Amino acid sequence: MPNPPNTLLVNPTITRRASARFPLSLLHLSATLDRSGSSRIIDGNIDRHFVASTLRAIEQDRFDAVGISVMGGPQTAPAIAVSQAIRERFPALPIVWGGYFPTLYPEVALSAPYVDYAIRGQGEKTLQELVTALSAEPSAAPANIAGLSWKHQGTVVHNPNRHFSFADPGRVLPYDKLGDPRQYLARTFLGRRTAAHQVAIGCRFRCTFCGVAAMFGGTTMLPAAARLERDLSYLKYKLGADSIQYFDHNFFDREEDMLPLLEVMAKYAMPWWCYARADALLNLSDEAWKLVRKSRLKMAYIGAESPNGQMLKEIRKGTRPDQTLAVAELCRRHGVIPELSFMVAPPENTEEETEHTFEFIRELKRINPESEIIVYVYTPLPESSRHEKDRGRRAATPLRDINGEPVMFPSTPEEWTQPQWVNYACHADAPWLDDKMRRRIHDFVTVLRCRYPTVQDLNSPPWAKRALSATASWRYRFRRYDRPWELNLANRLVRLRMPQVSGL
Repeated sequence: MPNPPNTLLVNPTITRRASARFPLSLLHLSATLDRSGSSRIIDGNIDRHFVASTLRAIEQDRFDAVGISVMGGPQTAPAIAVSQAIRERFPALPIVWGGYFPTLYPEVALSAPYVDYAIRGQGEKTLQELVTALSAEPSAAPANIAGLSWKHQGTVVHNPNRHFSFADPGRVLPYDKLGDPRQYLARTFLGRRTAAHQVAIGCRFRCTFCGVAAMFGGTTMLPAAARLERDLSYLKYKLGADSIQYFDHNFFDREEDMLPLLEVMAKYAMPWWCYARADALLNLSDEAWKLVRKSRLKMAYIGAESPNGQMLKEIRKGTRPDQTLAVAELCRRHGVIPELSFMVAPPENTEEETEHTFEFIRELKRINPESEIIVYVYTPLPESSRHEKDRGRRAATPLRDINGEPVMFPSTPEEWTQPQWVNYACHADAPWLDDKMRRRIHDFVTVLRCRYPTVQDLNSPPWAKRALSATASWRYRFRRYDRPWELNLANRLVRLRMPQVSGL
C-alpha cells in the first residue's frame, strides 16, 4: 500500500524577523494537504537559514514535492536560491511554485530549470491533487489538474483555470507547525500582541493594476460567522492576541454579508486594521457603523489611487475622487484613521498628474489631518498577467520607457531580481521616470512624512517626531519640497517608519 503523500511547504524570506506575520497561505495549504496526507512548513521570515533547513528536512524525511510560495519583488531572489539548492542536491524531487508570481507570470516561472510546476490562483486543491498524483506515479502527466501549468516535451502547458472555492477546514489552522505561534504576535500601534488573520478571500472588483484581480478574477468569498468566532477565540484566548491585522483583499463588501462578521468582532472588541474601499464605507448603514465602532476598528487602508476621475475609470477602480474626500471626513467622525494610498507618475502626463495628486493629498490632510498617506509609483501589470476574463477588454496604451522604446518585461525569474524590476514590483520606480521626477516624488514624500509622522511609528521618540514636524512645517506650508537637505539629515538620526515599506 503506497504511503500517503507528504509535502514540504516553504515560505522564502521576504521581511525582517521582527516583521514576520503568520504565513497564512501555507497554513491554508497545510490544512488541506493534511486531509489526505501530511505536510511540513518552513518559514524563511523566522528561520533566517531557511535554505539549509529545507535541505536538512529533505534529507531527514521523504517528500513527494516541495511547494514554494513566491511573491514578486524581494521574495523572488530567495525563492530562486532555495529552488536551485533543492535541484542541485535532490534533482528528482518535484518543485512547485505557487502564489502571486507564478499566477501572474507562469511562463516566466517555468522558464527556470528549477521549477517543474506552477500553480495559478487559489492553490489548495490544485496542490493537493498534484502531490496525490505524484505520490502514486511521479512521472504521470497532470493534464487533468485545473489551475496548473507544467512542462511537457520542452513546451509549457496551461491547464484550464480552477474555479474559486471557499472551503472551511473545519478547525483552527495548524499554527503549531510554526513552532511557537506566539513569536508571530507583534507590537504595533493596534496593541502589544497583534495577530495577522484573513476573513474574506478575493475581491469582486477588477482593477487593471491589481494582482488580486488577476488572481481571483472578480470573485470574493466570506466565511460563516461561526468560523470567524472559532478563529478569534483561538487567537485571543489560546495565543493571547490583543489586536488583529486583517489581510482581507477587500474587507467591507456587501453589508448584509458583513453584519454577522461585525457582530462577532464586536463581541471580541480587539482593535483592528483592514483593507477597505471608499464607496463601501460610505454606503455602510448607521447599524453597521455602530458595530464597526464597537468592534474597535482603528485604521482602514483605502486605495484612493488618483484624483483624476477619468484615470480611475480607465483602471476600472470603480470609485470617484469626491468619494475619497468624503470618506476622509466620514472616518474622522467615526474615529477611524483612513490610510489612503495613491499611485503617482503614470506613463501619460506624468508630471501633471503627479503634481495634481500632491495637491489632492494636501486637501485630504486639510479635511482630516489624521489621514495617513501612502505614495506609490503607478506600475501596471503586463497585459498577459491580467485575468483571462479581462485580457483585451480595454486596449491598453503600450508602455514606453524614458527613451520612448517599448517596455520589455523580464522573461526569467532571475531578471525579475534586478533592482529596477524589484522596484517596479514594489511600486517604487518605473522605466518612464527620469531622475528629476524620481527626486520630486522622493522630496515630496520626505516633507509629507516629516510634517505628519505616521501613528504607526512606535520606535521614534515623541519629541523627535514633534521636532521633525516643526522643522518640515514651513516647507509643507509653502510647497517648498525640493531638496529638503535638513530633513534628510534629520532622518539619519531619527528613522521614521515608512508604512509603504514595512507596513504595520
